[in-house]
Amino acid sequence: MAGKITNFFRETQLFFSIILTILGILILFLGITGIWYQDFLINVFGLPTEFLSWSLYLLIAGFIVFLAGIWYLYTFLKNRKFILYELETNKRSELIKKHLELKNAVKHMPSKYQNMLKEKEDELFIK
Repeated sequence: MAGKITNFFRETQLFFSIILTILGILILFLGITGIWYQDFLINVFGLPTEFLSWSLYLLIAGFIVFLAGIWYLYTFLKNRKFILYELETNKRSELIKKHLELKNAVKHMPSKYQNMLKEKEDELFIK
């Protein structure tokens, strides 16, 4: 069961990292406006004053969720760029030098990139 969940999140990593970043921005916005612009939340959104007592916690949680989303987005894009750059080569020796790093990067990426590496290995006769 855990393998299926892991595979699902690996396949949709880009989507969930963007959603996590947007959610973090929204929670961060609520925390900031709850601390510094309390009248804005009460008058415009009609939020109760009891909600404002949670503003600091929302600020902290929003910051953490935002950083997590940015981190996952950054690592996905960095690994994607690295994989695509290294797979452009047609030299067997260059691919062998980076083969261990490629396998490690591909392990955390969607299956599309694993298939691309497998095809390149077959093309250049790498085991």
